Amino acid sequence: MVGSLPPEIGNLKATTLIDLSMNRFSNGIPREIEWLQNLVQLSLRHNKLQGSIPDSMSNMIGLEFLDLSENNMSGIIPKSLEKLQNLKYFNVSVNKLYGEIPSGGPFKNLSSDFFVDNEALCGSSRFSVQLCPISSMHKSNRNKLLVLFLLLGLALLIVPITFVFVWIKYRKGKRAPQQIDALSPITRERISYYELFQATDALSESNLIGSGSFGSVYKGVLRSGTAIAVKVFNLQLDAAFKSFDTECEVLHNLRHRNLVKVITSCSNLDFKALVLDYMPNGTLEKYLYSHNYFLNIKQRLSIMIDVACALEYLHHGCSLPVIHCDVKPSNVLLDEDMIAHLGDFGISTLLGEDKGDLYTKTLATLGYIAPDYGLDGLVSTKYDVYSYGVMLLETFTRRKPNEFEGDLSLKQWVSYSLPGAVMDVVDANLVTQMGSRLQLELDVVATIMKVALDCCAESPTRRTNMKDVVGMLQKINILLLAC
Repeated sequence: MVGSLPPEIGNLKATTLIDLSMNRFSNGIPREIEWLQNLVQLSLRHNKLQGSIPDSMSNMIGLEFLDLSENNMSGIIPKSLEKLQNLKYFNVSVNKLYGEIPSGGPFKNLSSDFFVDNEALCGSSRFSVQLCPISSMHKSNRNKLLVLFLLLGLALLIVPITFVFVWIKYRKGKRAPQQIDALSPITRERISYYELFQATDALSESNLIGSGSFGSVYKGVLRSGTAIAVKVFNLQLDAAFKSFDTECEVLHNLRHRNLVKVITSCSNLDFKALVLDYMPNGTLEKYLYSHNYFLNIKQRLSIMIDVACALEYLHHGCSLPVIHCDVKPSNVLLDEDMIAHLGDFGISTLLGEDKGDLYTKTLATLGYIAPDYGLDGLVSTKYDVYSYGVMLLETFTRRKPNEFEGDLSLKQWVSYSLPGAVMDVVDANLVTQMGSRLQLELDVVATIMKVALDCCAESPTRRTNMKDVVGMLQKINILLLAC
């Protein structure tokens, strides 16, 4: 749908849920929306809305869920929204907002991820934004001009000094041997092997948090106190060199809240490593298969939406589509807020502008490989969609795709039980937690599994694209929150 949101939206006074996400609405949010005081969920995500957030929305006293993310909204977040005491979810990420994030009322419990990718938000450090200057809202134009002239003066002073410094370094570099610390292809920061060696306690076994096909991952702490994960590549394997180069190339320009952030890298002849954001809650695989952990239905769906958003960005939000090629639970990492981040791009592939698919000889993990991969190694974005569908089934059945023998697969096992016998395939741990909501939540799981099976269609052309997957799962999530 396109056009503007009509003022008549305020006449829907008895409505409790409005989902207009994934459309092309433009212009602003009408002030009349304040009349919807019975509204519980409002999602306007992924439109082209402009203008500011109406201050009058503070009158929507029944609001619990408000998603304005992925629009072109500007201005400040009204402090009056602190009055919405029932508000539990408030997402304004990927907009052009600026100014101070309110800190009272429901904002006390909101995640920093709900405010990422904006123009110039500031506020409490727990929102992962810069602190607001004390008088930032009261500076006069005269003061702004003064600051501008000071900055210009500093620039005129710094530029020649920097030029001289670079020239001296260049002259020294022609005589000195290559340093062990390398300029990162991911960022402009430098980090040395010695610093990583110290941060990980000499790459000790006690700091080892995972191993993969091409190397190992260690937990570390930098001198600044920042916790990091260091992915060290096993250079005895020829494929490890390519894996390192691939991750550097792919991650160089990627920026999304649901992708593991690469801070920097260290590269020389004998050592190659990526420095990543540390994810304290480990992998989705750990939460699915360890007896010490449990994820309820809402947590599982939230994690799957996070991964779907990451794949939507890779397939549709980059200048060149990126195929991850190895989507599975062990590559889904969870931060301190249980937000999911897709990682391990070691065998990922960039599609050219004129290519809808690509040939690769790199095999991913058995059980998640699409049937159309075949012997030729042909992959497209629909390859990731298939792997995602398998993982979505696995998340709600707690059955690994490689557990099945003969002609029976996880996909077939689930499809035989839908729609009437979803109880036979859903994770038994989920069933015991459903209680009086059993049938309601089983219906939700059946709907989720239908989305997963659409992703796992035999023919690539019949598989759902990730944009539609995100939209469908978001709608299911709103229904689940309303239960």
